[in-house]
Amino acid sequence: MMTDPIADMLTRIRNASLARHEKTLIPASNVKKNIAEILRLEGFVSEVREVSADTGAGRSLEIVLKYGRDRKSAIDGIRRVSRPGRRVFVGHDAIPRVLSGLGVSILSTSRGVMSDKEARRQKVGGELICEVW
Repeated sequence: MMTDPIADMLTRIRNASLARHEKTLIPASNVKKNIAEILRLEGFVSEVREVSADTGAGRSLEIVLKYGRDRKSAIDGIRRVSRPGRRVFVGHDAIPRVLSGLGVSILSTSRGVMSDKEARRQKVGGELICEVW
């Protein structure tokens, strides 16, 4: 039994990126799909597809990773902030800037999962899920 599926997703992305894999498969959920879509919109991954698993185990997300010159990953770091044992909530005026705005924080708000820039624009706070840079 997995206690933190979002941490598992972030770890799979981090490991695939460090191993220079082209893509990674993750068990799908709506929250994970929204997080992966934000990573795509912010330019950290190149494509997100929902595929059916071959073993009949359900849906999976196929995340195609993005690399630059010399196969340098677009993701330098990815960190889970709010965990099941310690939830971290922030107001719209206290959302942290990752690397002075070069990275992105992903929040779960009352209006859905969104990036830190979007949350500041809509003036809505929420649970700080993770930081990516």
